[in-house]
Amino acid sequence: MDRIMLSDGEWKLMNLLWDSSPRTIAEMVKELKSTTGWSKATVNIMLNRLADKQAVRIDAGGRSKLFYPIIEREDAVMDEARATLGKIRTGGIGLLVSTMAKESKLTDDDIEELYRILKEAKKQ
Repeated sequence: MDRIMLSDGEWKLMNLLWDSSPRTIAEMVKELKSTTGWSKATVNIMLNRLADKQAVRIDAGGRSKLFYPIIEREDAVMDEARATLGKIRTGGIGLLVSTMAKESKLTDDDIEELYRILKEAKKQ
């Protein structure tokens, strides 16, 4: 499958769908209203773009259209990570992880997971 690059807004919609699907446009507008202010028309346009990218499937058979994610969250995250690493190669992985750790306010669980990932990478 080709890489699907998502805009910031598309990530918001995809995260809703990954968290719980299927969803209607009305459900997504209600969920995002306080943080984005998006109208039904805006959400509809973005969902149609996601469908064109083959990231979302639309089931129009019932009373309301239902939206389902086609791509897996893990695949989208991996594609985004690869694209980001490709853009910022200068400075190395240490700078990237250091910045991420400082800016993201990592929890103890996050740090333990990073240790686990690094230990696994060392074995390979």
